[in-house]
Amino acid sequence: MPPLQAEPTPNPNSLKFTTDAAPFLDGGVAAYTSAEEAEEDPLARALFAISGVEDVFVTPQFVTVSKAPDTDWAAVKPAVEALLSDHLEGR
Repeated sequence: MPPLQAEPTPNPNSLKFTTDAAPFLDGGVAAYTSAEEAEEDPLARALFAISGVEDVFVTPQFVTVSKAPDTDWAAVKPAVEALLSDHLEGR
């Protein structure tokens, strides 16, 4: 499993996930505020399938995931980390 680091952001409802293993995206950036917007992006679509995820921002270097304010990170973070690791292993 590729090593991931979860870093806090100024927004307590967002975490920034980084890795040195591989790029999350080949180029550019992708920002989504709903599963409908992310329909054509398999990684973002899968992140939105995690209960509580409200916003996804993907760059080659990092992924920032924002959760609903009433959702605990303990319920979201392990699923996000597992999904991102699977994504990186498949690249």
